[in-house]
Amino acid sequence: MSKYTPQDILRLVEEKHVRFIRLQFTDIFGAMKSVNVTSSQIEKVLRNECKFDGSSIEGFTRIEESDMCLYPDPDSFRVLPWNVETPVARLICDVHTTNGAPFAGCPRFVLRRVLDHAKSLGYDFYVGPELEFFLFQADETGKPTTRTFDEGSYFDISPVDPGEIARREMCILLEEMGFEIEASHHEVARGQHEIDFKYDEALTTADNVITFKEVVKTTAQRHGLHATFMPKPIFGIAGNGMHINMSLFQNGRNVFCDENDRCGLSEKAYHFIAGVMRHAASLAAVTNPLVNSYKRLVPGYEAPLYIAWSARNRSPLIRIPDAKGQATRIELRNPDPTANPYLVFALVLEAGLEGIEQGLTPPRDVNQNIYAMSREERKAAGVTPLPADLNAAVERMEEDPLIRRVLGDHIYEKYLAAKRAEWREYRMRVSQWELSEYLGKY
Repeated sequence: MSKYTPQDILRLVEEKHVRFIRLQFTDIFGAMKSVNVTSSQIEKVLRNECKFDGSSIEGFTRIEESDMCLYPDPDSFRVLPWNVETPVARLICDVHTTNGAPFAGCPRFVLRRVLDHAKSLGYDFYVGPELEFFLFQADETGKPTTRTFDEGSYFDISPVDPGEIARREMCILLEEMGFEIEASHHEVARGQHEIDFKYDEALTTADNVITFKEVVKTTAQRHGLHATFMPKPIFGIAGNGMHINMSLFQNGRNVFCDENDRCGLSEKAYHFIAGVMRHAASLAAVTNPLVNSYKRLVPGYEAPLYIAWSARNRSPLIRIPDAKGQATRIELRNPDPTANPYLVFALVLEAGLEGIEQGLTPPRDVNQNIYAMSREERKAAGVTPLPADLNAAVERMEEDPLIRRVLGDHIYEKYLAAKRAEWREYRMRVSQWELSEYLGKY
């Protein structure tokens, strides 16, 4: 990614004839928010003088303390390539209070704080996510459906359809936004796609995840389609995951690598794995944040149900990809793309660092299909389950002090309250399945 000074931005705004600046930030659930200003306000923006009312943003502030300031990150400056007639640029911002202090409810601040902890130990944290999404048809009013023209499956070269054409344009637009696209392919389910972009430092990658979603959804809409990152939109087919590939570097060297180890992993890598496994169940309310998330985490679709690791098979929570040297990494397979990337990366990193600092040791790797193991076999192997639903995940989250420590009291309390309310609303609703199953029978 380019590195810009405020002077660079002033020059680019003039050279690119930018008319509007979109100041972007996220709420605690990872939803993108923005304030738009005209280019005449750019100097004010770069002096961190742009204010907004935070009382209407979910998880932010009470009305009596609502004024917030946006501090743009100059390195995030991009001209949006789909606004050709009236050029629009964006800046990703940190949220501060009016006295200049970082706002405790800003997810970007949470990640910055944990990255500072890692740097104090000499580490840089790199992340490469794999986001899956569906492209569905929109109806005559533009509302999303779950219909698709696509009959393809994993890696298929399918007949040209709106989804395939849209995916190509997504790759082009992402590259124009500064992404390095490594692969683009059809996924397992009908209408399901994946576009992989190169790993980067964790804060940049979290920004990229938010940008990626915007590009995918905007492009789909331009093609009369609806893009969804919903974990499980259709019963009986694969859901959308966001596998997270992670590595720690120290002085430019990947500290997870040990060529003499049978799995190619260093002691620090094993400690990191142990830390993530220790907290995996309590992280689930953030890595898998929706009621619908747990309908993806079911047998038969390669989504992990159990806390285990392996260098061979894809059923455990953590997999070690077949990559050596500087490319050595750990892949966490349970997160889905509705998760807030800033909070997920912060929590997983802190859990891994705890493993390193405390010298934790993971259980032995499990190289057989965990789904096919009996309960006794899983117990003997030290394999425990992830939470089965959002309510269980929230309960595990409440039991783990690491979560509160990383998120801070503000986000922790508001996030828990929102997830309890979501579960309560879901629990009280009568579903179509219940009507189909019980209405005529009883």
